[in-house]
Amino acid sequence: MISSSNYSTALVCEFLLICFPNFQSWQHWLSLPLSLLFLLAMGANITLLITIRMEASLHEPMYYLLSLLSLLDIVLCLTVIPKVLAIFWFDSKSISFSACFLQMFIMNSFLTMECCTFMVMAYDRYVAICHPLRYPSIITGQFVARAATFVITRNALFSLPVPILSARLRYCAGNVITNCMCTNSSVSKLSCDDITFNRLYQFVAGWSLLGSDLILIVLSYAFILKVVLRIKVEGAVVKALSTCGSHFTLILFFSTVLLVLVFTNLAREKIPPDIPILLNILHHLIPPAVNPIVYGVRTKEIKQGIQNLLRRL
Repeated sequence: MISSSNYSTALVCEFLLICFPNFQSWQHWLSLPLSLLFLLAMGANITLLITIRMEASLHEPMYYLLSLLSLLDIVLCLTVIPKVLAIFWFDSKSISFSACFLQMFIMNSFLTMECCTFMVMAYDRYVAICHPLRYPSIITGQFVARAATFVITRNALFSLPVPILSARLRYCAGNVITNCMCTNSSVSKLSCDDITFNRLYQFVAGWSLLGSDLILIVLSYAFILKVVLRIKVEGAVVKALSTCGSHFTLILFFSTVLLVLVFTNLAREKIPPDIPILLNILHHLIPPAVNPIVYGVRTKEIKQGIQNLLRRL
């Protein structure tokens, strides 16, 4: 007797990723801006990581959290974009059964890890502004280590069932995925099993993680705004808000891109199928490219650190 998981593997050994089924002729043209964005994202994040590592003045909890965000962005980029470019350039559409579900796990878990990191960074800004005298005793290197462990462990554990549930399905309805990546919705609809629980778990787990983090971020900034508006010293309000500017900009951008992606997927039947696919690619590419640039431009210490790094070269 063959188990369901073995049966699914026997039927499908690999999947075929079909990007932009209606506009495959312009994939080569699209590959150019995507390649440039990919190089920008990788270069900016690696530069930021090296700068924080080399500059002693940046060895502080806030910049360690920024390093964690950059590492997450790098992994997300490397998980999705090289395969997309391989499809565009070399028509390398096949992806193995195990690689597909590994990609699914990384995409699901690292997206929520990124949102959770934003939440920890919001707490960092909350303590810095609302409890400045206690900041050195609360936000320590040990705090960052525990926060990083929490970010990785919580989101990995809650995201792990998504690819496991999908991998246990029997795939007897073909192996062609109409997408550039192995999203749970694109893969599971190829199964001839009931996928209700599969999709329900991803919806509940995903929005429980993202929702709770976004609520805590909003609460942190609500408390920050409440404290800042009480400050009567001239110029103090602008100075206090400027310390949150970069972080708030990234959260706003992350939330906007996420909401656009959600709404386009909800309206999938009313819009061309290639639009959600393109937005999904850009969601894994634009935030990693923008995040280090925003911090590099708006943060004086990082800008100075990059200048010092360039002088050493």
